[in-house]
Amino acid sequence: QVRLVESGGGLVQAGGSLRLSCVASRSIFTINAMGWYRQAPGKQRELVAVFTSGSSTNYGESVEGRFTISRDNAKNTVYLHMNNLQPADTAVYYCYAKIEYDHWGQGTQVTVSS
Repeated sequence: QVRLVESGGGLVQAGGSLRLSCVASRSIFTINAMGWYRQAPGKQRELVAVFTSGSSTNYGESVEGRFTISRDNAKNTVYLHMNNLQPADTAVYYCYAKIEYDHWGQGTQVTVSS
């Protein structure tokens, strides 16, 4: 199994950028599905960006073209580069990995002010 620890959240003005990091407690080289989801108050958790089947990526419709997911296998880390942030991006961002079953980090808060 795996423990996931997120960092990099914070408060940013609209139009700004942040980079989130997710460090895994084991090698991510063989993890087929790993990435990011988010949950805003009163809303369901939604896909932000994930790696699937190696290097393939899926992005949520609302972030495509603004957010980029990347990984550093040597550091057991997945990143989320977020550009042109908007107030609608305000949420708790969770790191996700699927190894037999779903694993989640504790989440990191991203708040975008207008």
